[in-house]
Amino acid sequence: MIRLIALDLDGTLLDSRGHVSERNRRAILDARGRGVEVALVTGRRFRDARPVALELGLDVPLVAHNGALTKHARTLETVAAVLLPLDAARETLRVARAHDADALVSDDPEGAGVLVYDHIDADDRPLAEYIEWSRRIHGEEAARSVRQVASLEDYLDHAPVHITFSGTQSKTERLAEVFARELGASVKLMTTVYPRIDFGLIDVIHPEVSKGTGLAAVADELNLPREDVMAVGDNHNDREMLEYAGTRVVVSNAEPALHELEGVRVVASPAVSRPLPVPGA
Repeated sequence: MIRLIALDLDGTLLDSRGHVSERNRRAILDARGRGVEVALVTGRRFRDARPVALELGLDVPLVAHNGALTKHARTLETVAAVLLPLDAARETLRVARAHDADALVSDDPEGAGVLVYDHIDADDRPLAEYIEWSRRIHGEEAARSVRQVASLEDYLDHAPVHITFSGTQSKTERLAEVFARELGASVKLMTTVYPRIDFGLIDVIHPEVSKGTGLAAVADELNLPREDVMAVGDNHNDREMLEYAGTRVVVSNAEPALHELEGVRVVASPAVSRPLPVPGA
């Protein structure tokens, strides 16, 4: 019996404008009316995903940052936080500087979250667009949601939630190769590229976390076995949560490798014309 549904956001629940369709909204209401819990599981920052959870009235813990942080959207109670070790964070920043890559640091695991940066290259349009998007969606909370500092090296005196990099597809792929070579097993790299818009993302997180570990934390809080969990996703960072769940579902335009998972079911995709360029989709 399915008692918990875990939904990825971008490319799965949300359409290309970042909205929940009426069809999906009704399906969630119907599931909850039948006593089924619904959890959002995303690579987005907690602060960026929280409005969707609040809009849908969900108080099941929200899994954010690709599993590094699991919190209740309404109360901000933290269920699980597995932060990027400070030494790994500093080494990530060192390697990035050597290759002219600007970093976004996700911080404040006990609160709603803050995005910290110190520099944006004039040619890094995707990064500038994301920072502007993040400020815009948080309205009056913009000053608390995004913060520019003089130096990330000086700022990083503690373990952050994770570090993100973005850019063109080729730049992202080159940087991911550098990180894999120089950082090795000290971190986990979640790399996503969108060839149609020449855009890529790298999330650097704790090596032992994933959407699967975050989903497991939710199931544990609800005292549910994995056999009672259904997960729905579309991208490679959804693999671990799909493998954890007793029932595995992917949308029709999901990464080809996900279609090959044992027992996977395929459902219709949301209307996707242009993926929303935000870290951790």
